[in-house]
Amino acid sequence: MVANSKNLADELFPDTVEDELTVIDIPPNERRLHTETYDFSISTIAEYLKTGDIYVPKFQRKYVWNISQASRLIESLIIQCPIPVIYLNQEPSEKLSVIDGNQRLTSIKLFLDNEFALKGLTAYPELDGNKFNDLDPRFRRHILNRTLRCITILKETHPQIKFDVFERLNTGSVKLNPQEIRHGIYHGPLIDLVDKLVKNSRWKKMSGNKTDNRMKGSELILRYLALKINRTNYKKPMASFLNSFCEAQNKISTQEVNQLEQNFLETLEKAQYIFGSLAFRTYDSNRKTLSKSINAALYDSTMVAIDLLNPDIDSLKNFDNYELLSDFHDLQQQERFASIISVGTSATSAVRDRIKAVKQLLELHLPL
Repeated sequence: MVANSKNLADELFPDTVEDELTVIDIPPNERRLHTETYDFSISTIAEYLKTGDIYVPKFQRKYVWNISQASRLIESLIIQCPIPVIYLNQEPSEKLSVIDGNQRLTSIKLFLDNEFALKGLTAYPELDGNKFNDLDPRFRRHILNRTLRCITILKETHPQIKFDVFERLNTGSVKLNPQEIRHGIYHGPLIDLVDKLVKNSRWKKMSGNKTDNRMKGSELILRYLALKINRTNYKKPMASFLNSFCEAQNKISTQEVNQLEQNFLETLEKAQYIFGSLAFRTYDSNRKTLSKSINAALYDSTMVAIDLLNPDIDSLKNFDNYELLSDFHDLQQQERFASIISVGTSATSAVRDRIKAVKQLLELHLPL
């Protein structure tokens, strides 16, 4: 009875969420977070921000503090009120990127650059209306000599551990999603390529994602590239799979980048010839409507299947896809296929089976 109770509890109350990121596959001796603590003066921080030795990466949220919030921070420096710790990430170049503290550091930089006047002070309301250069030199020196505690995650730390820390320190009003964090940790030739491809006009039209808000399109493009190259080693969760792929491909050559770019664009064009407006979208047979947004699971299985078959693009230009689309609609109504593109989509068997199903469908109809 105890065993049955445990089995049922395991099923009803699983310990992990399907796409939860995990570090258990990392050797224990590599799970350690390597950090170093610095007490930087405000003058040093200002200089580093100016030279780029400390910088805010692209994935970070834009500056959103108002003047009153920024002024209270400056007042806290004046009255020597403790400031929350700033978290930085040491890059391979030895530069330090900001993980947590963007709003604070940007506020300090803006004030020192005379970009705003103090407003709404409570301890020293007499200073309201003053920009940095308006302050008495003694106040200016006092501010510049204050220190901020900065904890730096050293470059020796395993990237997946860094990813985990980024999530834990993700304290903004709008939480960063995995792709936004990934974009900052693994920036390099691969991420630059994804940034370029997401702006492609054909992709924007087919995905319906014209602005790539929250980097959803970027993650889909990365997802295809990862499955194309490393699908035989895929295992859930998808997020960890993409992290590992980014780490492994972080220093790919210019030639490899060009090959991936060409492959993605050609495969995308082939998908458009084959499926037209139905590409990557599910069809509701009851409502007789096509989904407005693309289905990620349908997208990756379609793209990978086309890549595997590699049909000649010229033969697709005059291809009559009527029967294929009819069968494609029928495939989506099958219970198993409908399940693996809607529920538990990152399961290893789901990824494998849906690619196989779409590939078999294409083999029946395409002029190969």
